[in-house]
Amino acid sequence: MKVLDRYIKGDMHGIHYAVSIFFATAILWVLVHEMAEANPVWAISSMVATSDPSMKQAVLILRSRIINTLVGCAVGLLFIAVGGMRLITLPIAMAVTVLLSVYVVRIQTMWRQAPISAAFIIAAGFEYHSRKQGLIAGATRMGEVLFGCVVGIVVAWVVSEVWPLPAPAPDHPANK
Repeated sequence: MKVLDRYIKGDMHGIHYAVSIFFATAILWVLVHEMAEANPVWAISSMVATSDPSMKQAVLILRSRIINTLVGCAVGLLFIAVGGMRLITLPIAMAVTVLLSVYVVRIQTMWRQAPISAAFIIAAGFEYHSRKQGLIAGATRMGEVLFGCVVGIVVAWVVSEVWPLPAPAPDHPANK
């Protein structure tokens, strides 16, 4: 136990975060992989990107992530619908998404998420050679991403209620 104390120095935020990630990943694996018979990688990666050991920070990240994810997903679906499955669709959609995210939405936290989401959606569409199937695949992936965000925040909240942590010290990396 002294070895562990030497590394964590009384700061349980990392262990708290690991516990949240463990439970959220297990929940997503069961719900997405086992019950929906889909690959849970998009939901799990979204959950990790949204999670934080501090509930205040997690809520801020969640709001920013959902807004920027919706922007990226909407642009990705629009470009699949209009541009189809042409290779040029991806770089144009990503550039348009960056411009919308930076100059219209203006939420700097997680602003990179918008073009990433557009790329996820369009890449899902590239797996199919029809616009309709591309739109269905893109919308499905969008649902998985948003579901991962929701599971991440719910698990973070439950863990913070069951195991509340003190605020990090002023010199903690989370405050920098």
